[in-house]
Amino acid sequence: MNAITTVAGVLALLGSALIGGVFFAFSSFVMKSLARLTSSEGIAAMQSINVVVVNPSFLGAFMGTAVLSVAVVVLVLVSRNHPSMMFLIGGAIFYFVGTFLVTIFGNVPLNDQLATASATDPEAVKLWMHYLDRWTMWNHVRTVAAMAAALLYTVGLIQSAAA
Repeated sequence: MNAITTVAGVLALLGSALIGGVFFAFSSFVMKSLARLTSSEGIAAMQSINVVVVNPSFLGAFMGTAVLSVAVVVLVLVSRNHPSMMFLIGGAIFYFVGTFLVTIFGNVPLNDQLATASATDPEAVKLWMHYLDRWTMWNHVRTVAAMAAALLYTVGLIQSAAA
């Protein structure tokens, strides 16, 4: 494996682990904490989180890792038949599909729906309960996928170094 592929793989590994850690925090304690608040407080807090998360540091790591994952696949396919090929491609697929696409098609639509809710509307209680359940379920998927990607990138890079 060439130096460019190695660097892309290391950066994709670090990005996957970083994003997996962020999502783990949400699955482990952030969403549980928000669920303990009244629905109006929880909605308002999550609406604020969803605005603040759109920033260069998070989006750079999140989207940058998706771009790196695609780059890793291209670089590995160009080098062909490397022993680490399947691990690196597997890491890229787990991140891109299980983290990036699940966010786009699972979590973001729920965030958009929550953004239009009035935290003080009594009808928002049902929306909040649905949101907590579905968003957290999709977040668990993203967490596992990002960590699986990090593991596969690690194995691929170790195998590549040993070859």
